[in-house]
Amino acid sequence: MKIVIIGSGNLATQLSLALSDAGQDILQVFSKTEEHARELAEKLGCAYTANADEIDGNADVYIISVKDDAISGIATKIGEKARNAIVVHTAGSIAMDVLKGKAQHYGVFYPMQTFSKNRKVSFREIPCFLEASDDETLNTIRKIADEISENVVLADSAQRKKIHLAAVLACNFTNHCYRLAEKVLQEEQIDFKLFLPLIDETARKVSVLSPKQAQTGPMMRWDTGVMNMQIDLLSDERTKQIYRLMAESIHEDATSTDDTCHQPKA
Repeated sequence: MKIVIIGSGNLATQLSLALSDAGQDILQVFSKTEEHARELAEKLGCAYTANADEIDGNADVYIISVKDDAISGIATKIGEKARNAIVVHTAGSIAMDVLKGKAQHYGVFYPMQTFSKNRKVSFREIPCFLEASDDETLNTIRKIADEISENVVLADSAQRKKIHLAAVLACNFTNHCYRLAEKVLQEEQIDFKLFLPLIDETARKVSVLSPKQAQTGPMMRWDTGVMNMQIDLLSDERTKQIYRLMAESIHEDATSTDDTCHQPKA
């Protein structure tokens, strides 16, 4: 399958490397920043361009992995060159219909993971959420997804928005809590790496327990003495507010009898 990668960011880099490793033919990389396009193209051994008018029109599939507000514009450019090709975007929170009218065959190819350019990941366990305008397109992008992931799931735009929201809570919010912890430790010149075993075990527990079952700490017990002491130790008022809100949320959830869990449709 001949593929053009639109974008050169974290996701575009790791996805294109995985596709290349799986034997897909990456024809070209497009990025508005020429240096970034060239850097990724050199890793893939393919052509590159920073000019949207020079995007190769001979590909079977165009994978758009750019900022959300740039998807529509670049899809229009692609549609002018390759109307019959498949055009997909990789955004978790953007509806598939942003591509409607810009290509005859279109869809979404959303790998749910946190990516960094220089940290290669194995796609085998990464869930890839797919949606397509028609069965033929879905079959094609599913074959591509199956070559790099063992966890391919169908999800419509409404489901994917909730999936992306949950990903932000589970990943970005959690990582920010790491950062807040790091700042507290820096005040005492304590190495954050000492906390990696705690972080690893917290993550491993939810593979065998639900997040609710895995929760521990003073908020579960509503130990106000400990909580008030810890709030007083925080020097930043914003962090104190976050602590209070999180404490209330944890305790309310711990005492709730609602254990409903909605699973996305396969």
